[in-house]
Order: sequence, then structure tokens, then C-alpha cells
Amino acid sequence: MAIERKFIEDAIGIHNIVKFLEVELDRAGFTGVEIQRTPMVTRIAVAVTNPGRVIGKKGKSIRDLTDQIHQQFGIQNPQISVVDVTNVDLEPRLVAKKTVKMIEMGKNIRRILHGSLKTIMGAGALGAEIVASGKIAAKGGRSKRLRVFAGYLPKAGEPARLVKRGHVTAYPKSGAIGVLVRIVLPGTVFPDKKPITKVELPRIISEAEVEVDSGDAGARRG
Repeated sequence: MAIERKFIEDAIGIHNIVKFLEVELDRAGFTGVEIQRTPMVTRIAVAVTNPGRVIGKKGKSIRDLTDQIHQQFGIQNPQISVVDVTNVDLEPRLVAKKTVKMIEMGKNIRRILHGSLKTIMGAGALGAEIVASGKIAAKGGRSKRLRVFAGYLPKAGEPARLVKRGHVTAYPKSGAIGVLVRIVLPGTVFPDKKPITKVELPRIISEAEVEVDSGDAGARRG
């Protein structure tokens, strides 16, 4: 039982660190983190669209972040590295954030989802899914769920581990709406499937208009 408890505690600790970094590095365009523990150090690789905001002047910001992780989570000798994200259209969390922003602006949700999916697949994804659930209809109405998808997207077993995912919540006047994005990156090879060379998009997706907001260009680089 002691070993099982240790595994559970480690998993909870990693989850808490991820949530902490999501908040602290949101303005830097945080997309994900990989944590590797060794007997000597804990390596934390954060992926962001604006590495300079994480590193700070003369490395001050990254040193402060390292100290915070050490003090708040009891991580001994944490070492943080920064990975520069270049293609924001293949990052589930960033796509979800952009979708949420447009939902909060009051744009048509179904049109937003179709346009976002078209953008993902246009960036070379082998498969993608966007699900919006919550107060979609109107204030006081029942909760609804909208789902759009294209390409190959495994949902169970080991292949599902190769799918990147991100979840962000929108807060329009009607009520909370959760947006879940799943993406299969270009070049992903599944053990139970032949390599995917071409993805045919449904007509409703291929003809969708891509929604663009005024801050989109700036958001692409943090």
C-alpha cells in the first residue's frame, strides 16, 4: 500500500504543478509541460509561444519560477527548460483558448468550431476533434453539446496516448461553456494502423469560414 500511495501522491503532485504553470505562464502562451524525475534532479520542460517572457531579463523570471516550484511543491533541485512552440494551430490548448475568446465575443458557436477545425486540419493534423458543452443555447436554457471532428482520432487503448488534448472554459453571459480540443499531430504513427497520407475533410468543414479576431496575429507569438 505504501508504494501505491507514493504513486498516487506523485501523480497528484505533477497535476498540481501543471495547473500552477498553466496560470503562471498563461501570458507566455503556455501549451504544455513534461516532467521527468530522477534521483538527482526534476527536469521540467515547459512549451510556450513566447520563451522570452518565461526566461526574463538576465534569466530572472525563470529563476523566480524555479524558486516558486521548489517552495510551493517541495521539489528538490528543479531544473526548468523552455521549448519554443512555432505552430500554434497544432496546440490544443491554444486552439481552445482562441475558440473560447470568440465564444465570449458572442460569435456563432457552430461556425467557430467548424472554422477552428478547418484551421487545425489545414496545419497538417491527421485527426482532430473539438467539443463544446454547456450553456450553448441561451441564458436559462438547457446545457447542450456540440462536436465536430475530422480524420483519425483513437479514443481508447495505447493509441489514445498519442493524441494531444487541451481544455479551456468560456464564460459568456449565458453561462459556462467548456471547450475540449484533441489533435493528432502530423507524422504520428499508430501501431494498429497504416501510416495516414491524406485526410479527406467533410464538405461542411472544408467550406467553413475561418473566424479571425483582431488580436489573433499577436496571440500567435504570445
